[in-house]
Amino acid sequence: MKSAITISLVPEARGGPFVFWDDLAAGVRQAAELGFDAVEIFPPAADAIEVSTLDSLLRTNQLRLAAVGTGAGWLKHKLSLTSPDAENRRQALAFIRGIIDLAGTFGAPAIIGSMQGRFSDEMPKPIALTMLREALGGLSLHAGKHGMPLLYEHLNRYETNLCNTVASAVELTAGLGNVKLLADLFHMNIEEANLADAILEGGSHIGHVHFADSNRRAAGLGHTDFVPIIAALRKIGYAGHLSAEIFPLPDTATAARQTIESFRKVG
Repeated sequence: MKSAITISLVPEARGGPFVFWDDLAAGVRQAAELGFDAVEIFPPAADAIEVSTLDSLLRTNQLRLAAVGTGAGWLKHKLSLTSPDAENRRQALAFIRGIIDLAGTFGAPAIIGSMQGRFSDEMPKPIALTMLREALGGLSLHAGKHGMPLLYEHLNRYETNLCNTVASAVELTAGLGNVKLLADLFHMNIEEANLADAILEGGSHIGHVHFADSNRRAAGLGHTDFVPIIAALRKIGYAGHLSAEIFPLPDTATAARQTIESFRKVG
């Protein structure tokens, strides 16, 4: 397994679960200095990052791009794959395809989390799930053009009412061969009875892991027992990234150091 840490470039996300903020070059440099293998980036849009600039930063600092998030599509632009408005859904698909193309240039996957949306009286759950599944299927084909899977992140009940558990996410994406699950240990701590068992249930469906403690702080600063979790990941043959999508608490530097130290103990 490989280590990764998050960099947010979205002002509207300030205060959210990202370790480095605003300055891409500084975040990449600090990640490299601490010994991380990769960075996960949260941009406001695909065209907000100059490909040549990111390529130079990664090469200079000998880092990989672990994944690129699409959450700004919802947070900044209020776009959703299950919006009752057809034009909103069209724009959501276009936004995500742009992120897929950006990530794919670097051999990395794109993440769909908050842009999955929610069901409502206006958009009943069966229809919302059908729309989401169809969108994931089409977007996964686009990701496949880059030789990459599409990452679908099931969130906790406070962030979506569509899929909250590994089992529900496996059911949703069944038959969508190029969709992998993002197992976020913070969300799973809320929704799963046993995190290790849920990982074993997810098995080969799991394609990315967000490495966070129970309180969404750096691993080791909450009450999560990572020993059985790491054992479960090894049992399913997971060889991807453990990426720190966490609050920068008590501060960015401490959160980053704590993460890499915890990774070296268990990863």
